[in-house]
Amino acid sequence: MHVASPEEYKDELIKKLSEEIKEFTDDSSVEELADIIEVTEALKKLSEYTNTEIVRMKKREEGGGFDQRIILKGEKS
Repeated sequence: MHVASPEEYKDELIKKLSEEIKEFTDDSSVEELADIIEVTEALKKLSEYTNTEIVRMKKREEGGGFDQRIILKGEKS
């Protein structure tokens, strides 16, 4: 065990996010979704991601969210 440098911590969180997404894809349980949220919350605390909520809300205003369950075919999200 050791304390990670900022760069290593970011890299490990990104790896963990990928792992958790795969696990959620295989088993879409609430526990797996909670793991994804936990990792994303940790990432949001990193200096380069502190404005994530602002960006998310701006994107939601511009393109809408997922509340209406509309699926756009052939468009990049």
